[in-house]
Amino acid sequence: MTTKKVLIITYYWPPSGGVAVQRVLKFCKYLRDFGWEPVIYTVSNGEFPEIDNSLISEIPPGMEIVKTRIWEPYSIYKLFTGKKSKAAIHRSTMRTGNKVSMAETISVWIRGNLFIPDTRCFWIRPSISFLNKKLENEKFDAIISTGPPHSNHLIARKLSKKKEIPWLADFRDPWTTMDYYQDMRLTRWADNRHHALELNVLKSASVTVVVGRQMKQEFDQKGARRVEIITNGFDESDFEVSPNVTLDSEFSIVHVGSFLKRRNPEMLWKAIARLKKENHPIVHHLKIKLIGRVEQTILDSIVRNGLTEFLIQIPFVPHNEVGKYLQSAHVLLLPIDNFEGSKWVLTGKLFEYLASRRPVLCIGPTDGDAAKLLAETGVGETFGFEDKQGIIDFLVRHYNTFLSGKREVPDEGKIKNYSRRELTRQLSKLLDEISA
Repeated sequence: MTTKKVLIITYYWPPSGGVAVQRVLKFCKYLRDFGWEPVIYTVSNGEFPEIDNSLISEIPPGMEIVKTRIWEPYSIYKLFTGKKSKAAIHRSTMRTGNKVSMAETISVWIRGNLFIPDTRCFWIRPSISFLNKKLENEKFDAIISTGPPHSNHLIARKLSKKKEIPWLADFRDPWTTMDYYQDMRLTRWADNRHHALELNVLKSASVTVVVGRQMKQEFDQKGARRVEIITNGFDESDFEVSPNVTLDSEFSIVHVGSFLKRRNPEMLWKAIARLKKENHPIVHHLKIKLIGRVEQTILDSIVRNGLTEFLIQIPFVPHNEVGKYLQSAHVLLLPIDNFEGSKWVLTGKLFEYLASRRPVLCIGPTDGDAAKLLAETGVGETFGFEDKQGIIDFLVRHYNTFLSGKREVPDEGKIKNYSRRELTRQLSKLLDEISA
């Protein structure tokens, strides 16, 4: 098999942690199996919300990784808003709301209207200049850009056009319909600029890859040149599921990953509060285990509903240890962000939930992409944001399974369709097509 080379432009790369880095990292892990040699281009000094050094060991041996410095305005933002210089900046930090200071409100306006398409925009020109020189001396058969940040796509667009190299634009999240887009206080000019850049990327890329059906429909309607779906997934090597795995001794509801304000499952807390008020037996065995960063809004809701006694918080777990927490849970909680475009949300954690083979309680649009995938695989159920009774019935049903000691086994065949190796095979097929 003749090996082809693909240049991958990504902001997130180990030791950056979180879901964003895992998609591109896992692609790189398996691309060689399908005749493609990845070369990573990334930042040497990124502002990463999470650090996970365990992911470094998953970088394929001998793979070329090229890094350049980036200047980001976060140092000014921290100074302006009074945050510590070493404080991590999360996406949700730069939102608006009733309790946001004037300084933060101004910062959000500046971020949305002056830093287009995002705060990594100052990396675009230096990267184009640097990579132009690299491409003069090396032959690449394709380029992949993965976003957000969408600045990566603008780098790839310029290189693809100038060097006439096929380009695959990978969208982990949408652009102008992302949940926080409406919070950025955009002027009409800035809004038009974002939409114009988005459309240019969609029309210029040889193929645009998205993670779900709703995003494909959106981009098709906007006039994209070609759109294909490659979902997120799970790496089977991360989840060596054993029939002898020990389940939690208590009836555990487990959430892993960032727990943000917009995905606060208020109706779940109310459902558990009612069970507590009725002194249902479930409350004598219940634990709510939250693993990862949890915004104060979530904790406030738990306190307000009188559920503090059930709460267990674990601030951080390396990715290579997440599997055991998922596999030992009785119920895995998947709250979907509650906003107008929430049907497209197909979070990366869902696929790791699939890999754990444990029941998933999803709270979100019942006709969304996540709901369809859970129904397809039979791993869980989805209930609307206000469906308190449905949530109660689900918890009671699985509590009864907990009491019986039985272990539910989903359809293995349907789950394996979402393995990282299978998804990389799909990616390599697209790369073969556009580079032919």
